[in-house]
Amino acid sequence: MTADELELTDVKRAIATGKIRRKFTQDARGIRYEIVGRAVDGREIGIICRIKGTGKLLFITVYAL
Repeated sequence: MTADELELTDVKRAIATGKIRRKFTQDARGIRYEIVGRAVDGREIGIICRIKGTGKLLFITVYAL
């Protein structure tokens, strides 16, 4: 996030308005998802995340596409 100058507001917007592009099911730690959406400034960004057993969303990485 830091290298691409992204902030939490960018991540929230991308999740709220984006789509799941890929689902990674071969990870022993659980399914990971790639969400692609738009940051506040309009850039397309990717988010790799996982839903933990507690129901909380774990961000693995966030990057500009």
